[in-house]
Amino acid sequence: MDMSAQKKFHLGTGRRKTAVARVRVTEGNGKIVVNDRPLDQFFTEEKDRAAVSGPLTLLDMRNRLDVFINIRGGGITGQAGAASQGVARALKAMFGETETPAPAGADGQPAEGGIGKKLRDSGYLTRDSRMKERKKYGRKGARRSFQFSKR
Repeated sequence: MDMSAQKKFHLGTGRRKTAVARVRVTEGNGKIVVNDRPLDQFFTEEKDRAAVSGPLTLLDMRNRLDVFINIRGGGITGQAGAASQGVARALKAMFGETETPAPAGADGQPAEGGIGKKLRDSGYLTRDSRMKERKKYGRKGARRSFQFSKR
């Protein structure tokens, strides 16, 4: 098989809590596969499905691109958040190159970073840095202590 027949993949990595998502985006017809399973089989909750397909819906690419996601670690919601960031980064990688040469338009809209700015303003490119706080020694949890008795 020659190289022209192979599909061109664009990669993105997303992280949320302890979940890491590796995302590949290519031209296609709207298929989303997560860990070799369809999106609606992997994520049962509607909010998680919406999180993953959010960047695609924002750019009206829902039925034009195929997305392949591998997720490891974390829980269900964390994995959905990681996948969302990964998809956004892959889209930025995919369409970032095509937009750079065009100069700013007459309407004042800069052509460069149009898609990146759209994704950033919607919050898809921002890493949610909230992590679980570690348990401290001499305590029951991260902050919970044993009951204090004065006498």
